[in-house]
Amino acid sequence: MIKRMLLAVCIAIFYLLQADAQINYGTTGLMNMPTADMQRDKTFMAGGNWLNHHTTVPRWWYDTWNYYINITIFPWLEAGYLCTGHKAVPVDYGDRKGYWVPSTYGKFINQDRSFHFRLRVWKEGWWKEWTPQIVLGANDAIGDSWNGGSLSKPSDLNYGNGFLNRYYLAITKHVEFKSLGTLGAHLTWIYSNRFDNKLNNPAFGVNFRFQLKKNDSWVYKAVNGVNLMAEVVPGYTDVGEDLTFNPDGPKYQVNLGMKYSVWKDHVNAVVEFNRCRYFSCGIYFKVHLK
Repeated sequence: MIKRMLLAVCIAIFYLLQADAQINYGTTGLMNMPTADMQRDKTFMAGGNWLNHHTTVPRWWYDTWNYYINITIFPWLEAGYLCTGHKAVPVDYGDRKGYWVPSTYGKFINQDRSFHFRLRVWKEGWWKEWTPQIVLGANDAIGDSWNGGSLSKPSDLNYGNGFLNRYYLAITKHVEFKSLGTLGAHLTWIYSNRFDNKLNNPAFGVNFRFQLKKNDSWVYKAVNGVNLMAEVVPGYTDVGEDLTFNPDGPKYQVNLGMKYSVWKDHVNAVVEFNRCRYFSCGIYFKVHLK
């Protein structure tokens, strides 16, 4: 009986969860790792997520949410706009005391806005069948984050946020297994000069999208289209409620997740287990404008 219940739960999860929008950034990728995958030309996406604080960058030491819009303008260019919820707190990030009105403490009353871009510089299989796809990208690139972010100077009134700032080079290669699915292998180099989240590290990831041979069995209906993901990414610096950094935070972390198209790839759901245990989830909508 218990085994049957567990099987039913797994099937339900699979049935709810195929697309490629990162849960933190609203751009194409795995969960928090950029990949060199690209959406179809003129693809428009809009979505939102609930994020456990372990999933986010150091600025958000509390659970939060985000929402975004994203469009692949050309088959080689993608752009996105993301908003992330801010709570009013007694001492805000960067030691900004008294910034919020006390009666608003603990409430979401503001949003961080950021822009994201991706450029495909080499298409998979252009030269030889085995050659991978290559993408250059930037998250939250507008601001002074290349120089460490102006929040590293709290006395400066011209705050350049760039909380999600990073730049990356992503390489992706796919291998198809007939009547079973497609395996994606991803290698990405991520760079950020944020004073609170300096990165110059590689990330590794794989995903497997089931594409079973069509039949009338419940296995085909439940499993076909499931996109299972795993990634090893540079660990975010842990920040406590008192805004102190944890010097012993993880150098790398392993994240697991699933994605699935609920309805014809127009309505999609995603779940993530950050560090294999902290749960986040989201939903997004996708349409092709031509």
